[in-house]
Amino acid sequence: MADDPSGGDPVKHAEDYSSVAAPWHTALVIAIVAAWAYRGVLRAAELRSVVGGHRVGFYAQTIAAEWILLGIVLLGVWLHKGRLSRVLGKQWNSARGAGRDFGIGLLFWLGSTVVLAIVASLLRSTQKSRDVEFLLPHGGTEKLLWIAVSISAGICEEAVFRGYLQQQFLALTRSAPAAITISAMLFGLAHAYQGWRGTVVIGTLGLLLGILAHWRGTVRTGMIAHAWQDSVAGLLGGLMKH
Repeated sequence: MADDPSGGDPVKHAEDYSSVAAPWHTALVIAIVAAWAYRGVLRAAELRSVVGGHRVGFYAQTIAAEWILLGIVLLGVWLHKGRLSRVLGKQWNSARGAGRDFGIGLLFWLGSTVVLAIVASLLRSTQKSRDVEFLLPHGGTEKLLWIAVSISAGICEEAVFRGYLQQQFLALTRSAPAAITISAMLFGLAHAYQGWRGTVVIGTLGLLLGILAHWRGTVRTGMIAHAWQDSVAGLLGGLMKH
């Protein structure tokens, strides 16, 4: 690895095929993700059938689940005596390094928005769908909670899917494209409650975020882009609905 001249996280130039946790732990995490996805599908079906929905409870449960899953991942890394910074990204040691990641994250968000719009268009899902309408926030309280959900998703999901699972699959397959693709597929399936079109679109986003993490050698840039993506999409979607 070579140090980033900006003073931020190091950018990866050589592959690191070492695992960050034991195989049994990775199997456990995948099982939890699968159970979480299944429960999300059932819960989403309930919410779609209720006029107005109960989004506050859904948001709160989502936030709790995100952080619990991250805690389980970090515990496994700690038990394996792995470096937590490989999952969470190394701390910024300068304002310039942080600014660099924020800037790249913003550019990534702009570019990925175009790509996802194209994918959604090909899937004929550009019109509002009942698959996702129930998620959109209404009113001040729900909008604040939505932002909290988005920040939690940005931090936790990037650490879990890109920082942890992608590295584990890289250690298993010794192939960056394979690791990125497998983790992106799991990322999409974890959001199956948004319908099959949403699963494909989010899986595509996971693919792009995986490439970004591999290129940057850190998940911090993706955390920023992911949190911003979710926040803007939800808040603008709620406004357009009304």
